[in-house]
Amino acid sequence: MGQSAPHDWREWRRLRALEHHQQGWIQRDIAAALGATESAVSQWLASARRGGPEALTSHTDRRGVAPELTPDQMRLIPDFLWHGAEAYGLRGDLWTCGRVAGVIQEEFGITYSESQVSRLLKNPGWSPQVPITRAIQRNEEAIARWRVKSWPALKEKARRERRGLVFVDESGFYLWAALRL
Repeated sequence: MGQSAPHDWREWRRLRALEHHQQGWIQRDIAAALGATESAVSQWLASARRGGPEALTSHTDRRGVAPELTPDQMRLIPDFLWHGAEAYGLRGDLWTCGRVAGVIQEEFGITYSESQVSRLLKNPGWSPQVPITRAIQRNEEAIARWRVKSWPALKEKARRERRGLVFVDESGFYLWAALRL
């Protein structure tokens, strides 16, 4: 059939399907012999009809679509994002892939899908982050003081009195206490 050996087992299987077809096998038998679905065999044979046996070979030189943003444009993205989502008229200061795609479209006139933006942002080593939500009235000094002074004192008192500590918040409580030692 071909001059060179198949590059991988998938290519071998596609080429073998064509070979069996040329020998008069039916698609169902080809699929069973090669551990493929009849649908896959049908697609392989259609590809071979359109492009010959070469259409079934693995193309290791494929590199996908060339990136549209230049390296200089990529370096500008952090500056745009630093200003915050609200600077672009978006409600809430949270960046999503869709919002970043909108900024790229607005700034450079280049359209990316959310999945492309996700891959694009992984290249410079950025990672998805979940914003920390905290109460507006949170008092960091009081929390630090409680952790250093009050909490150790409560634990010690409970230990001395052989008692357990139970935490209940205002949102409700369960009648069966969860014991945590």
